[in-house]
Amino acid sequence: MVAPYGHVSRLAGITDAAAGEMMQLTRRAERVIESAYRPDGLNLGMNLGEAAGAGIEEHIHMHVLPRWRGDANFMTSVSSTRIIPELLTDTYNKLHSAFREK
Repeated sequence: MVAPYGHVSRLAGITDAAAGEMMQLTRRAERVIESAYRPDGLNLGMNLGEAAGAGIEEHIHMHVLPRWRGDANFMTSVSSTRIIPELLTDTYNKLHSAFREK
């Protein structure tokens, strides 16, 4: 997840510099996740507003999620259920190392 420091409800509410930094961090997250997990693809996205599924409407953020062929898991967006295929500490260690290298 990539989020600006400022609390705003819309992408249009941040500065051009903050938007650029968000995109740079999103691109970095893309490289790191591809390196660490070797997914078949990625989902990048923002939910702006309650109707779009924003959990915290006053704070925008970009999701960066690995996806694999045959993966049709939309549990989080449909039923607020979280499915994690590995221990959170393993995920942290894997991504922390990869972010330090990239």
